[in-house]
Amino acid sequence: MQPFRLRRLPGLQDYLPTLEAMRSFTDGRDEDTPDELWLLEHPPVFTLGQAGRREHLLDPGDIPVVQVDRGGQVTYHGPGQLIAYLMLDLRRFGVGVKRLVSLLEQSVIELLASYGIEAARRTDAPGVYVSGAKIASLGLRVRNGCCYHGLALNVSMDLEPFRRINPCGYAGLPMTQVSNFVSGISVTEAGGALANAMGLALNRQPAQQPGRPHAS
Repeated sequence: MQPFRLRRLPGLQDYLPTLEAMRSFTDGRDEDTPDELWLLEHPPVFTLGQAGRREHLLDPGDIPVVQVDRGGQVTYHGPGQLIAYLMLDLRRFGVGVKRLVSLLEQSVIELLASYGIEAARRTDAPGVYVSGAKIASLGLRVRNGCCYHGLALNVSMDLEPFRRINPCGYAGLPMTQVSNFVSGISVTEAGGALANAMGLALNRQPAQQPGRPHAS
């Protein structure tokens, strides 16, 4: 099976153009299009998934709110958080969404274990947790047998905006991050380690690609 293309997008990538790029890539691909993994950071933004209810937006203030087409409720993205967007042909890969979510969670758990952080999944709420506090969130969309969106790992960020929402629809859900346990881990370093962990979990090797992604 061919490796997936790894793209690191520099700086802070605005949410809406990135969302449109994911949709365009997914709509323009065919059975021979290589799968891709995009690593990036967003400026501050709340995203409300397909199941999202506005009552979970407690006090967004000056942070924009974007309605999106992924699964799940409301979450926050901001600087210091690693975003990993996976564009994968599920038919070619031969897995369903539930199994893919499990593999992505496992890749984060393995990454955190390499830093000496003991993490686990929860059966009642997708994501990865450390001592009951959420450190990584997941949300996917499947269109024509291909997925996009992905996961967000809190590395070293301002967690205050999470207090303005009910994260993932859970009132009072505590949030945590890598820097609370291990100092000196950058988003770039965590991204490389996560790409390798995802490669092992998916039995695919990442192949670095330069520049911004194209629609097709």
